[in-house]
Amino acid sequence: MNRATFDKIAFGTMLLLAWQLASSWTGPELVSSPGLVLRQLFKWTIDGVLSANAGYTVLAAMLGFVIGGLPGLALPFALRKRPFLAAVLDPFIIIGYGLPKVAFIPLFIIWFGIGIWSKVALVASVSFFLVFFSTMEGVRAVDPRLLRMAKVAGASETQLLRTIVWPSALPFIFQAVQVTLPLSIGGAAIAELISSNRGLGYLIQFSAGNFEITGALASVTALTLVVAVTNLAIDRLHGRLLSWKPISRSESSSKGLS
Repeated sequence: MNRATFDKIAFGTMLLLAWQLASSWTGPELVSSPGLVLRQLFKWTIDGVLSANAGYTVLAAMLGFVIGGLPGLALPFALRKRPFLAAVLDPFIIIGYGLPKVAFIPLFIIWFGIGIWSKVALVASVSFFLVFFSTMEGVRAVDPRLLRMAKVAGASETQLLRTIVWPSALPFIFQAVQVTLPLSIGGAAIAELISSNRGLGYLIQFSAGNFEITGALASVTALTLVVAVTNLAIDRLHGRLLSWKPISRSESSSKGLS
């Protein structure tokens, strides 16, 4: 076990101890203990409640991430050779990014109903902008000298995109995925808090509305675990697909310390 892993386990243990102390201090009617929450999660797992509601939240998050993220990924590449169009769209995209997306949830409910698509719409509205700005940063960071050399060698626009622009932008795209996908899961849960009859957000709202602190904390814990597993999967995929990328001096020194 390396130092970084040991520190993570130690910090997690400290959080659990603090949680247990808070439960002992306030009583389980205000803060349920980790044991009670674990028992509730086990009961929901046996009953199928946890898988059904977690699956609903993850499905809404994934659909919204794909529907919003794919246009956000494609648009920077489309604008790369169209600086005039990029300049025209830029202020409108910035305004759209700055608008509070949560304020649109009532409109999404009117337009798409209280089912899954209103949650998908919220997640898509967030995912588009996060993926767009990160991908645009990657596209603009391409070394122009490489492009000029490839053009002199006779490379077509398609070859430039495939061999230079895309590999150069890929780390920025993964950075967008690392940020956006966990936020998508949280965004879906937030939409479920406002209006839904399924999902982890619904479980939180239902439990809190009935003063079932154990159920509310169990739902939050389940949401946290889903986000943690998602982050782990993204990190693994990032390591596989970007294994060709040279390790920077700072990354190398941090690994040496761990």
